[in-house]
Amino acid sequence: MKLCFNEATTLENSNLEKDLEICEAHGYDYIEIRTTDKLPEYLETQTLDDLADYFRAHHIKPLALNALEFFNNRDKEGHDAIVQEFQEMMTICDKIGAKYVVAVPLVTTDKILKKDIKANSIAVLEELSDIAKPHGVKIAVEFIGHPECTVNTFRDAYDIVQSVNRDNVGLVFDSFHFHAMGSNIEDLKNADGSKIFLFHIDDTEDFQIGLLTDDDRVWPGHGAIDLDAHIATLKKIGYRDVVSVELFRPEYYKLAPEETIQKAKETTVSVISKHFNR
Repeated sequence: MKLCFNEATTLENSNLEKDLEICEAHGYDYIEIRTTDKLPEYLETQTLDDLADYFRAHHIKPLALNALEFFNNRDKEGHDAIVQEFQEMMTICDKIGAKYVVAVPLVTTDKILKKDIKANSIAVLEELSDIAKPHGVKIAVEFIGHPECTVNTFRDAYDIVQSVNRDNVGLVFDSFHFHAMGSNIEDLKNADGSKIFLFHIDDTEDFQIGLLTDDDRVWPGHGAIDLDAHIATLKKIGYRDVVSVELFRPEYYKLAPEETIQKAKETTVSVISKHFNR
């Protein structure tokens, strides 16, 4: 299984240029590029051509743009902005060779009927799928394990993706989000592995289901998640592509970025190596 670095792991103690340099030195195969902050910061002084040149000259490659945020159940102005942002992402993907765009459902305190969440999510993903197809880019929907997210369990996210039924629309399986709202491992066991596009590995402190936040994440293997069950099940249903380590731990942001990136790799490989070769 290939190893990827998600830039959230060094959100406050590094930038894209440093992340690339350190990840390359430590043998990462891929990187997920944050389009909300680190890429815009990079583009203040460099260009997409510079970034594309870097990837051509080095081992590490771009896996995904992370993320298209709050894609569903928007008003017309919000929807139009999402479509425009996604079209701009296609230009970036074309230039640097990213394979996926991570799409995050709406987070809101408004009450929305589940049937309306599903219907709108399907409609928007079908629209985005049509836009992405000529570019050869796939959309990876990431359900968020928090009560205020409109799609917050694996079952609901998988149901939406199955209903869309497009080759370029699938899921992010994130161990934290799966655990955080008590998603059922049986649902994963019954899933089509080809619909899992990305695997985010992380762990968490042992707080109550429904109250966990990103700040509670810890190094893989250092928390309460049954990662062995997740990984063994993913393997059984046919997923064996890339594992991307994604942490948002405030205390980890106080470390030197090289220490964070090295520790993230060591802990990820320690867990993954029980099931997959690197």
